[in-house]
Amino acid sequence: MKYLTVILAIAALTATSATARIKMVALPERADTDIRLDNPTVTLIEEERVLTLQQGLNQVDFSWNGVSIDADSIRLQVIDHPDSVTLLNVSYPPNEQALVWEISSAEAVQETVRISYLLYNIDRLVTYKLVADKNETQVDFKSHLVLRNFSGEDFENARVLLDYGEAFERGIQHEETKQLLFLSPGEIAVEKVWTFDAAALPWDPEYVGGNVGIPVSYVIKNTKANGLGEFALNGGKARVYQDDGRGGTIVLGEDNTQPVPVGEAMKIYIGDSRDITVVQKKMNDKQINIRRNNDGKIVLHDTDELITATIENFKDTPARLTLIQHIDGQWDMEACNMEYTLDDASTLKFEIELAANSKQEFSMHYHRRNIRP
Repeated sequence: MKYLTVILAIAALTATSATARIKMVALPERADTDIRLDNPTVTLIEEERVLTLQQGLNQVDFSWNGVSIDADSIRLQVIDHPDSVTLLNVSYPPNEQALVWEISSAEAVQETVRISYLLYNIDRLVTYKLVADKNETQVDFKSHLVLRNFSGEDFENARVLLDYGEAFERGIQHEETKQLLFLSPGEIAVEKVWTFDAAALPWDPEYVGGNVGIPVSYVIKNTKANGLGEFALNGGKARVYQDDGRGGTIVLGEDNTQPVPVGEAMKIYIGDSRDITVVQKKMNDKQINIRRNNDGKIVLHDTDELITATIENFKDTPARLTLIQHIDGQWDMEACNMEYTLDDASTLKFEIELAANSKQEFSMHYHRRNIRP
């Protein structure tokens, strides 16, 4: 091992030697090592070592010169003989990156101990690669783990575990980067969705000099029925490709995804499309139910508002548009020609199925209540 050392020493049973710092006698090698990446900000290392303990009092020196260890997190657990081998205390020599465990053993034994500690500067990134078929109904789904070690410590052989997926039997040296394939469910279903958010996009394309591009995303459900659904998916960079029909692929886009719980959907933005247009206008916006104070000034009023939109699909294939509308404050829907769900008290979501080369008219008539001028 390059930087981190565990030194086993035997303390003579005298008052003088029991209080003195014992120097190196033996250097036990790691037997097994786990690198756990469950937490995105810090890495848990669990390693097992076989110590040769003599009967009586033993001291084990653990030092980490140049290694980014959280000293308060270091723990030692006795594995083989917990009834006869006892960790008595731990001390930290001044001005050193080290500690000393004092271990009592009822007899001379070979004892397996598990040492655990938090190690900083081991970075992990999760990336996704999706290759869509020509019809954009399925993707070949793969996820990679990018592991970067800047901790100061070399791991010749270790088991790398994320919070899901298969474990890796890999070593990684200080300042080394490795990319590991750890999730490959194969072909899974994908849905292509267009999203028009009235709070984010211009309403009427004629006022912005032409057709407004509508964001397009791939939506993948994290469910068992879709070949996933065993665990939440980490957020990470997702790159999307498509089969070009000639044995190659083209790049559709890339996005940084958020964590996806089981049962939820991963949404990957791939660009803007002008195959679908939404021309939206506010046809009515007037004050009603006006309330005045004694001086005749308006103190509260309601509104009567009407929004319409023409939605066209110029594609030769069907499409699904997610239309998002926002109504602030207290409101009542007077009439709406399409069904909606509420994301929150002011956000309405409409899922609209568009046939190929089709046009639909949208209308939403509502009142907003108790508005102060």
